[in-house]
Amino acid sequence: MNHPKASPFSKIEQEVGLSKITIEYSRPSAKGRVLFGYQPNGESGLVPYGRIWRVGANESTKITFSTDVVIAGQKLFKGTYALYAFPEEEEWKIVFHNNTTHWGDGRANYNAEEDALRIHVVPIQTQDFQETFLISFDDIDHNGVIMNWNWGNTEVSIPIQFETESIFQDQINAQLLNTPTAQTYYEIARYYQEQRLKPKEALGYVDRAISMGGDTYYFHRVRSLILADLKNYKAAIIASNISIELAEKEGKDEFVRLNQNDIRRWKTLQSTYK
Repeated sequence: MNHPKASPFSKIEQEVGLSKITIEYSRPSAKGRVLFGYQPNGESGLVPYGRIWRVGANESTKITFSTDVVIAGQKLFKGTYALYAFPEEEEWKIVFHNNTTHWGDGRANYNAEEDALRIHVVPIQTQDFQETFLISFDDIDHNGVIMNWNWGNTEVSIPIQFETESIFQDQINAQLLNTPTAQTYYEIARYYQEQRLKPKEALGYVDRAISMGGDTYYFHRVRSLILADLKNYKAAIIASNISIELAEKEGKDEFVRLNQNDIRRWKTLQSTYK
């Protein structure tokens, strides 16, 4: 008979730049219990201080990184790890563990020599109460993310960084050797612009995209942004107006508004830099 689980399974995936994080865990609920540390009568809470915790319930929590990462300043190779914690009142030890075969936290079978990485984090107390244990991601950009654990009034945050620039540069080098298209040049230019990298090279790439692929509102949109990064606001406004005209023909109202807002800002900056 298949009984409903008190701590149901959950799987979350988060893309970060050109990488992906996957977490598989079970989500216990507080149900009025003391969660971390000790109860007022001195008895242990659900997760006692100083003892290994599986970061959830049932099987051990698994975390998978599609590429190498840097966690709290320490490098960790891509792969799948069991995720453990040793909570304390003032500081938690977080463990990324190579042995993913243990049921739960492994207890007597857990061997610290099999740890891939250990970090220390300081938990914070929140005003909002999280009834069911939650792992989530926040502050996402191309290069990193914050992994948050929330249960009860306790929150733990873990910074994770990816070497996206290096990964993308490898892709650029490969694409440029393999019959690049207008879209190839546009994608390179857009990435460089978003990351504020190599603006002169980015301008050359978007110009190649336009030369090969013709006029599109998004090609000229990126071109205007690159020109603004180069503080050539007069040329940026011209490119932005071209983007507006092309966007209007395709009914892309959002891009019309984005360009109009930028033009207003650039006109002010243009007078400043005269």
